[in-house]
Amino acid sequence: MEDIINAINHWIQTLPKVYNSMSETEISNRPLTNKWSKKEILGHLCDSAINNMNRFIKIQYKEQPFVIQSYNQDEWVILQNYQERPLDEIVDLFLALNKQIINIISNIPKERLSNLCDIGNNQEKTLEWLVIDYLKHMEHHIHNQILIKNNA
Repeated sequence: MEDIINAINHWIQTLPKVYNSMSETEISNRPLTNKWSKKEILGHLCDSAINNMNRFIKIQYKEQPFVIQSYNQDEWVILQNYQERPLDEIVDLFLALNKQIINIISNIPKERLSNLCDIGNNQEKTLEWLVIDYLKHMEHHIHNQILIKNNA
């Protein structure tokens, strides 16, 4: 878990600098009408943190396998209006949520990392897998959408 914590800490330190180096046009531009802007992608990462925080806690005490509830990602982004919100508010939210994620991960007893969750499609995964997947999901969006110049 130490590697996961270090990686999340890296993004907590790096992403504000990345966003502050971009123009308002660059962070607000939607590459296609049905695609998120870089500002909305950061909002989506906040939504992911909210949902996964809930999962990381509940998997530790609920009956196994804990059934993961999906959420409508597009609706969350639309209804929270990330596109129109000031960037600093979204950045602050990202930082606070991911600091809390680190706190939660840091306090998971080793024996609970093997607790099972049902992720759908007849698949069961461990809490450890879910934590690793959280970081993979974050880094997918960062590397493939936020850090690239054309936001395609």
